[in-house]
Amino acid sequence: MPAHFDVNAVELVEFGVGLDERSGQRYVQVPIDSEIQVALREMVIATRDELKAAGDAATYDPGEKYASQENLRLPLDSELASNIMKIHEATNLPSEPKALSDPAEVFCYFARMRDNKGRRLTAIRRATSFKGVLKSRLLRFTTDALKIVPDKIFKLDTDFDLLIDDTGIQILRSAGFEFVGALEGAVLGAVKKNVKAVRVDLPFIDFDPIESFASHHPRAARYLASIRTQQETKNIDKTNLKNLCQRTGVKVTEVKGKLQVQDGSIMDFLGVLDRRLYEVELIKGQPEPFRAASRSRIGNVSGGKSAVSK
Repeated sequence: MPAHFDVNAVELVEFGVGLDERSGQRYVQVPIDSEIQVALREMVIATRDELKAAGDAATYDPGEKYASQENLRLPLDSELASNIMKIHEATNLPSEPKALSDPAEVFCYFARMRDNKGRRLTAIRRATSFKGVLKSRLLRFTTDALKIVPDKIFKLDTDFDLLIDDTGIQILRSAGFEFVGALEGAVLGAVKKNVKAVRVDLPFIDFDPIESFASHHPRAARYLASIRTQQETKNIDKTNLKNLCQRTGVKVTEVKGKLQVQDGSIMDFLGVLDRRLYEVELIKGQPEPFRAASRSRIGNVSGGKSAVSK
């Protein structure tokens, strides 16, 4: 594994913002002084500390609902990270000293750093707090009197939402990652590819209505992405799948050897494949179906993928 970026041996610090304009989104550099460079390095250190405090890293799962702060990771080549990697990999970003003149257009800010061994780190933060100060009236002392500050004031946060370096992507706040990475659009755009991949392992399922539904429903699209990347699909038994659907109230029928899911049951069917609908029978003769808002596999299943723990 590549060595971590050394934030204590930084040779270059760039600051930039993401602008959401009528013509689309773009990223630009904004000149900064040495004091802001120090503040940005301190924010990176604070982010690393909070990631460590959040516990062992887990692989980010687009189907999960996460707490406000967690320690999540993604590889650099993940399809889910394609938009944020544009910030990390961009070269020759234009310099626009007046990019902050319209705060409403700023949707994120970022720092790009290089250490003394040439390793790179990009730190990104959603711009909510960054812009929030502009909506308030700030006061300062002038001689012995308080005065309203007439200038626009931008406020840096104390940490970043995510970090990108040679080892991968570390996510502290999934909400910030999803917003800056335009994840909803990414998972909707990946529905066709995800269905194609899952269909290879499950040829006995009619995926056409599922693909049509998921193409317009972000939560269904997230489940599909999770099923493709997180779940074992190759060895699913059709009979076992039918039985679990019956026990959990998912309405499916079999036509010419293929399982067809009724329109109103597509989300629940995806929940079954994503291990979110399950049944327990602690009281004999009284099986109880449940839906999991979040789930983690306990231990390893023979022949399956390694456990993903939170």
